[in-house]
Amino acid sequence: MRARMALRYSGVPIEIHEVSLKEKPAEMLRLSPKGTVPVLAMPDGSVIDESLDIMRWALAKNDPDDWLMCSEPTQQVLAEALIVENDGSFKQALDRYKYSIRYPEQPRENYRAQGEIFLGKLEQLLLGTRYLYRESCSYADIAIFPFIRQFASADEVWFAQSAYPRVRHWLKSFTDSSLFISIMEKTK
Repeated sequence: MRARMALRYSGVPIEIHEVSLKEKPAEMLRLSPKGTVPVLAMPDGSVIDESLDIMRWALAKNDPDDWLMCSEPTQQVLAEALIVENDGSFKQALDRYKYSIRYPEQPRENYRAQGEIFLGKLEQLLLGTRYLYRESCSYADIAIFPFIRQFASADEVWFAQSAYPRVRHWLKSFTDSSLFISIMEKTK
């Protein structure tokens, strides 16, 4: 999702192929034996198979609104650290919260509480700005929002009444955006 959003935003022409992870195409496995998506096959035969790397590649090609925050190096460093936390400890808590039956070591609520630590950080970042680091969208927002969307959908009733109104508003701004809606359309 985050790779697709960056690709669409950057306007880099690509061809998208939907795959069923239950029936992974041989061509995909040939390109990237790890068998996960996304996979971006380059014209020179190289492959980028990490969503953040695809985002960076696309934004290096065209970044009209400075999503990478090149003009704000201090914010850029902070954003990178937040993305690392999102992809690390928050993602781990998210997976355990969503699939708590697979992780019976703790009650589901404990995993949610672990994830809430990160939600609290986002809530604080959104105190003075519309997006995480400024009034306009950045790479960090796009890199993080799909995981917050998953967290919210794990228990929509809880999330709707949770102590994170700014995070809810921020999330809704993405799920209602034309960019998000456009990448969610099924390809043939």
